[in-house]
Amino acid sequence: MPGKRGAKPAKKQALPSTQAGEYVREEIEHVRKGEHGARSAKQIIAIGLSRARRAGVDIPPPPGQKATKATRRKPDPARSKATQAALEREGTSAASHESLSRQARGSAKRRGPGSLSRAAAKAVRTKGAEGLHQAAMKAAKTRARRTAGE
Repeated sequence: MPGKRGAKPAKKQALPSTQAGEYVREEIEHVRKGEHGARSAKQIIAIGLSRARRAGVDIPPPPGQKATKATRRKPDPARSKATQAALEREGTSAASHESLSRQARGSAKRRGPGSLSRAAAKAVRTKGAEGLHQAAMKAAKTRARRTAGE
């Protein structure tokens, strides 16, 4: 599991994406608590993934880039301090439920309808009986609203 100071070794979990998700989740909490800010939800995710890579989680490098030795070396203290100061000047609204939801929807749209459908099916499996009932009620309301608007 990620730690507060520096890049600690990643805890062994089933998949690298699960490990990386822990780092991203922790980064969201940092922004929500006000430890630092971020310009966008995408930036929070990027910071979390970067920390996960430094901790040794086996995830691919950012799109369009190659993994460099710089990813594995010790960070420059002056650069780290400047980055932290810049983040502290940013706001915390990037970690809001609305902002993260918008990011997730946009990302799902780019992956296409098949991926969106698989994610919805997985959500149904993990919700449980009560969550499933609430989701069905919400879907029924949405369908009624859409047919009334046509």
